[in-house]
Amino acid sequence: MVVPFILLTLFSVLGTPCFASSLVSDFHVLIALKQGFKFSEPALSSWNSSSPRSVCSSWVGIRCSRGRVVAVDLTGFSLAGSVSPIISGLDRLSDLSLAGNNLSGSIEIANLGSLRSLNISDNQFSGGLDWNYSSIANLEVFDVYDNNLTAPLPLGILSLNKLRYLDLGGNFFYGKVPPLYGKLVSLEYLSVSGNDLNGEIPGALGNLTNLRQLYLGYYNVFEGGIPKQFGKLVNLVHMDLSSCELDGQIPHELGNLKSLDTLYLHINLLSGSIPRQLGNLTNLLYFDLSNNALTGEIPSEFSNLKQLKLFNLFMNRLHGSIPDYVADLPDLDTLGLWMNNFTGIIPPKLGQNGKLQLLDLSSNKLTGKIPPNLCSSNQLRILILLKNFLFGPIPLGLGTCSSLTRVRLGQNYLNGSIPNGLIYLPLLNLAELQDNYLSGTLSENANSSSQPALLGQLNLSNNLLSGPIPYSISNFSSLQILSLSGNHLSGPVPPSIGQLHQVLNLDLSRNSLSGEVPPEIGNCFHLTYLDMSQNNLSGSIPSEISNIHILNYINMSRNHLNQSIPKSLGTMKSLTTADFSFNDLSGKLPESGQFAFFNASSFAGNPHLCGSLLNNPCNFTTITNTPGKRRADFKLIFALGLLICSLVFAAAAIMKAKSFTRKGPESWKMTAFQKVEFTMSDVLECVKDGNVIGRGGAGIVYHGKMPNGVEIAVKKLLGFGLGLAPNSTHDDHGFRAEIQTLGNIRHRNIVRLLAFCSNKDTNLLVYEYMRNGSLGAALHVNNKKGGLFLSWNLRYKIAIEAAKGLCYLHHDCSPLILHRDVKSNNILLNSSFEAHVADFGLAKFLIDGGGASQCMSAIAGSYGYIAPEYAYTLRVDEKSDVYSFGVVLLELLTGRRPVGEFGEGVDIVQWCKKVTNCRKQDAANIVDPRLAISVPKDEAMHLFFIAMLCVQENSVERPTMREVVQMLSEFPRAHSPDSSSSLITSQQFNNKQQDGKCPPKFKQHILV
Repeated sequence: MVVPFILLTLFSVLGTPCFASSLVSDFHVLIALKQGFKFSEPALSSWNSSSPRSVCSSWVGIRCSRGRVVAVDLTGFSLAGSVSPIISGLDRLSDLSLAGNNLSGSIEIANLGSLRSLNISDNQFSGGLDWNYSSIANLEVFDVYDNNLTAPLPLGILSLNKLRYLDLGGNFFYGKVPPLYGKLVSLEYLSVSGNDLNGEIPGALGNLTNLRQLYLGYYNVFEGGIPKQFGKLVNLVHMDLSSCELDGQIPHELGNLKSLDTLYLHINLLSGSIPRQLGNLTNLLYFDLSNNALTGEIPSEFSNLKQLKLFNLFMNRLHGSIPDYVADLPDLDTLGLWMNNFTGIIPPKLGQNGKLQLLDLSSNKLTGKIPPNLCSSNQLRILILLKNFLFGPIPLGLGTCSSLTRVRLGQNYLNGSIPNGLIYLPLLNLAELQDNYLSGTLSENANSSSQPALLGQLNLSNNLLSGPIPYSISNFSSLQILSLSGNHLSGPVPPSIGQLHQVLNLDLSRNSLSGEVPPEIGNCFHLTYLDMSQNNLSGSIPSEISNIHILNYINMSRNHLNQSIPKSLGTMKSLTTADFSFNDLSGKLPESGQFAFFNASSFAGNPHLCGSLLNNPCNFTTITNTPGKRRADFKLIFALGLLICSLVFAAAAIMKAKSFTRKGPESWKMTAFQKVEFTMSDVLECVKDGNVIGRGGAGIVYHGKMPNGVEIAVKKLLGFGLGLAPNSTHDDHGFRAEIQTLGNIRHRNIVRLLAFCSNKDTNLLVYEYMRNGSLGAALHVNNKKGGLFLSWNLRYKIAIEAAKGLCYLHHDCSPLILHRDVKSNNILLNSSFEAHVADFGLAKFLIDGGGASQCMSAIAGSYGYIAPEYAYTLRVDEKSDVYSFGVVLLELLTGRRPVGEFGEGVDIVQWCKKVTNCRKQDAANIVDPRLAISVPKDEAMHLFFIAMLCVQENSVERPTMREVVQMLSEFPRAHSPDSSSSLITSQQFNNKQQDGKCPPKFKQHILV
């Protein structure tokens, strides 16, 4: 009914003599425009279709002048649907903003001669921008940022002679930047960043001498370097050319841009020395050349940059000393010079300006002492100096620096005592002082008003600290990781340690602690790792430890513990590693639970322990029902249970299939999340056995081709109970709302959900079709059948793209989403082998929805990918996804499946650790033999290193996906010219029929 209404309204408007001069005509246009929107209520409830006179007085988002509508501002109204061409009837319109909605389909704005500002950013518009720009010739502001536009950059905008602001960023525009854009001489703002542009940056853009802001980077992959013609942009204030693979040297002509306050050239391939002419940029506030291949020293001319606030040169190949003038920059608040080859001392006056907030000089070769006034005005938040050759004491002033949130001074040669109060600072969340020569005692918290409630990680290991563990350690109410190992600490373990209710990792090993293990430690309910080995502890092992239901590692070896191991420890199903060796333990060893699987070496050095595991039988009556018999009975019952579940599941599936075929399209409801050119009938036509392309725990996947040639993938969900009928009152437990959330997700590395279809029995998800299938099939199936073989460069590219998709779900999506089933089969590849994460969030629905899935397993995930802590706690967070992604990285590196190729009970993680001894130097031993010749050793080592970080047993020690993306992207790789030969068939590989061409470049992007 909407389309006829719009046509009728348009006819009535165009047929009215006073059209183009009447508020009534504006009224009818706006009403017709509203009819094209979805979810317009209650946002546009004031647009009353019965009251034309109220348009200017009470309609939200409308501004009038002289009785006509001159501005429409619907920014952030959460509108969906499309924009009708009838909007051109608002002939006096000067300002139009539809930004921040969920509008989709193509759009064309024309015949609005008074229009000066047009903002359609942050929507889902698709297609191109091939408009009649001569009919909107007075346009000054044109903003289409963050849509799904896919086309070459429009040339028609060259007719917009008054255009001052042009933002085409955040889309999928491809091809080259037209040199003719250099004729838009009125431009003051130009952005084409975040697209798929390539080729060289045209030097003609240097003709835009009125330009004040220029953004060209992010996802674009340009060839060549920075045009020297940019030195003519003398009015430029902000230049951002970061993350677009620019190479060559930085042109010294940029030193002419004396109005510049921001220069971002980070994450490129720039080389050579830093031009001294950049010292002429005396208005510069923000200066970032990080993550390139720059060499030489910091120019002395930079002493002229008196207004600098941010100065980043990290991850380059710079050498020499850090100039003293850096300490004299009066407004400097951020200094990042890490991962270079700087030598000499840190400027002694650094921090005296009272503005310094972030200082990171780590991973250099700096010597000398830490400057005493880094926190002279309590502004310093982050101090990172690890991995240098610094010596001397930690400045006393840091003990009263209440602004500090992160301190990382590990792996130096620091000595002296830890300043009083440093570890008790109120805002501190991370303190790492490990691997130094620090001595003295750990002081109690002398300031009761300063509670270190935010400290999450404290690492003081491998120093020379002595004395007792302070009782005020209980002040660390948020502490998750505490490592005091490898010191000279003595005295008892304070009972107050039991008040660390959030601690996950507790390492007190290799000290001289004495007395009994406090039973209060059983109150640390979240503990997963406990190491108290190599001390002088005595007494019994407290049975309260069994209260820690998720503990998976315990090491009490090499102490003087006596009596028996509590039987309650045998009931702990979570334990995967235990070591009680070399104590004075006695009595019968528990043989229940995990203890039945531990190695005898875990109990060596306790001659008075007995039990069958130790080949030292105790003098007890033999029980006829042996453990082996019990296990056999259990296996039989378990097999019968699985059989019954399978039969029930099969019967339910047959019944659902029969009911599915009886339902016609009229009983279905389809919710589209963007403009689609297919109907419910077209979708149902795909759902037949001949179109099945995949099956999994979440459902069956069908391939379909729509009448217009567009290919789709349809997933019929299993295990969700009743479907969601159009008028159903059935409680969906939030399922529909969560599907709506998934449908609104837009990221280039996540499979797009096009539509959701449902009736009372069945739910269907309609996705964009990924022509090259899953990564799992490409790695493990296709090449064995003569299909495509993934080259090393392609695998590394896929790793980065998949990581970006997961990173978006974990950190940038709203609401944040846990995938819960990360695996190579859920990473899909499009026609150009770009990776897309699929099936995110559905594992949660499987658990919540009940049905057949619960009969199979209570664990969301796939065998071989499940994080160890999830298997026994059923608690999941984003670090569970990180573990699974680490397994995917090992698949990419080795070409092997996660399980089934390494012997019974051994998965790919255990196999890789065993073969390499967890040494990245031995990563070559596990590289896919089909790749071994072509894989750079340093790249294989780097990928293995990241994978090992991801699959650490302790979830807290795993990186975040944001950090994984950063580590993958920041690694300096050799880039080679474009070529399609990175894809070779396995038959070609076996015959060594290689054409010698290099694999294609791929994009790098860092998420900070």
